Amino acid sequence: MSANPFLDRVFQHLPAYGGKFTYKAWSHARRPTSEGVGILPLAGVDVDKMAARIMDVGNYKGNIDYVQEGRVIKDNRPESVHFYQRIKVPVLAQIHMELTLTDYGIRDGWRVLAWHQMDAETLKLSTKQGARSEYNVGAWLLKDDRVAYALSSAPRKEDVGRLKFAALTKGADAGATQVLKNNIEGMFRWSKR
Repeated sequence: MSANPFLDRVFQHLPAYGGKFTYKAWSHARRPTSEGVGILPLAGVDVDKMAARIMDVGNYKGNIDYVQEGRVIKDNRPESVHFYQRIKVPVLAQIHMELTLTDYGIRDGWRVLAWHQMDAETLKLSTKQGARSEYNVGAWLLKDDRVAYALSSAPRKEDVGRLKFAALTKGADAGATQVLKNNIEGMFRWSKR
C-alpha cells in the first residue's frame, strides 16, 4: 500500500494558486468524508527544513495541535517513517492509528511528503486508548512561496457509535478548510523555530 493513488487525486484536484488560502474537496469511493486539499501562500518557506519537521513525527506532540501521542516504530526505509499517532478531536473523541510517512521527492515542481494508514496494524490497536481510524491518508506539498496540505480520514464507526460518527465525519467536512489552514500555519511556525 502507498499514498500514490491519493496523490494522483490531489494533483488532479489541486486548486488554482491565488493570493489567499484556497481549498477544494471531492468525494471518493463512497467514503463518509470528502478528500480535500488547501493551498496557503507563505513567504519564505524553507522547503528542506519544513520537510524535516514533517518527517519528525516523534516530536509532533507539543508542536502540532491536537497530537496527544506519537512514537516512531523502527523500520529500515530511509525515505519513510512508520509511526503511531493519537489525536484528540476537541470534545468528541481520541482517535489513533499507525501510519507510514514517505518523502516522495519532487513532483510537478512540489516537494511531496505523504502518508497512508497501516490498516492491519491500526486494527490491532486497543479501543481503550481511543477510537481506531478507519482510513487516514494525506500529503504535504511544499514550494518556497506556498504550502498545500491534503487529507482524508475517518474513525471506525463501531468504535465511536452512530451519533459521534456523524459528528466526526459531517463535522470534519464542515470544518475542513479551517483545519487544513491551521495545520499548514502550525507546521510552518514549527519549521521556523
